[in-house]
Amino acid sequence: MEFTDQQIQRYSRHIILSEVGGKGQIKLAKAKVLLIGAGGLGSPAALYLAAAGIGTLGLVDGDVVDLSNLQRQILHTTATLGHPKVESGRHMLAAINPDVTIKTYQMNVDADNILGLVSDYDIVLDGSDNFSTRFLVNDACFFAKKTLVSASMFRFEGQLTTIKPHAGYPCYRCLYPEPPPAGLVPNCQEAGVLGVLAGTMGILQASEAIKEILGIGETLADKLLIYDALEMKFRKVSRPKDPRCPLCSSTPSITGLGGDYTVNCSIRRAGPLDPPADTGRHRGARARARAL
Repeated sequence: MEFTDQQIQRYSRHIILSEVGGKGQIKLAKAKVLLIGAGGLGSPAALYLAAAGIGTLGLVDGDVVDLSNLQRQILHTTATLGHPKVESGRHMLAAINPDVTIKTYQMNVDADNILGLVSDYDIVLDGSDNFSTRFLVNDACFFAKKTLVSASMFRFEGQLTTIKPHAGYPCYRCLYPEPPPAGLVPNCQEAGVLGVLAGTMGILQASEAIKEILGIGETLADKLLIYDALEMKFRKVSRPKDPRCPLCSSTPSITGLGGDYTVNCSIRRAGPLDPPADTGRHRGARARARAL
C-alpha cells in the first residue's frame, strides 16, 4: 500500500513518530473499527479515529438527533436535528477525512444481529447507554474473538477498559457477572452527565483502539481506568480474571447469545462500569474492581 503526497502530508505527524511510522499508518489504514452508539462517547471517538486514518469505520445507532444530545454529542449539529445519527455522523466524518470508508447501520443491536456486525471488524468500541447492550456486546465479542474497548460515564465520573479474553485477559462479566436489577440505576435524564466528560472518555477510547491496532503501549485489558472530573484525578485499578466467570471461565454457564438481552429503559445510563447495587454479586464485583 502506498500513500499519496496528500495522505503523507495529512498523516505526517503520525509518520514521524517512531512508534507509528509509515508501517503503522498502513496498519491504521487497513483497520476496521465498529462503534456501537453514535452518541456522547461514539462522537469524539469516531472523529479522532477518522482523523487518524482508520480505513473503515462502522457506526451503529438506531436513534435520531435530539436537541438534548447536542450538549455532548459533537458528531451532530443543530442542522441535523431529527436526522438519523448514523447519517449525521457519516457526513461529519466524511468531511473530516474522505479517505475513510464509513458504513452505517441504522438499527439497535440485538442477539440476532450483533454477531453479524462485529464479525466484519477488527475492534469494537462500545458507547452504548444501557446495561443490556453492554452485556450483549461483551458476549458477542467474546464469541467472535474481537477486542472490545468499553467506556462509560455518569455525572462527573468516567471509566474505561479494554476487553480481550481471547488473548487470556478477563471479560466484562469477570467484573460484573450479570446486569443489576431493573430500576436500581438512575438514567441520564434523572442524574445528568457533564457534557465534556463524553469528550474525555470517547477520546480515550479512540486512543486505546489505536494502541491495540498498532500494538504499542500498555494495554488496559487487565485494568480499569477511572476518571473523576471534579477532582481532576485518574486512577487505575486491577481487573482480575474471575475463575468462576459465567462466560470466559473453563466451566461457563453462558455458551451462546440465547439469554435475555432486552433493553430496559429503567436502567438506562451512560455506562454500567460502576453499578449502583451494594448487594450480592455486584458488591463483590465492586470490591474486586476497586481493590488496588
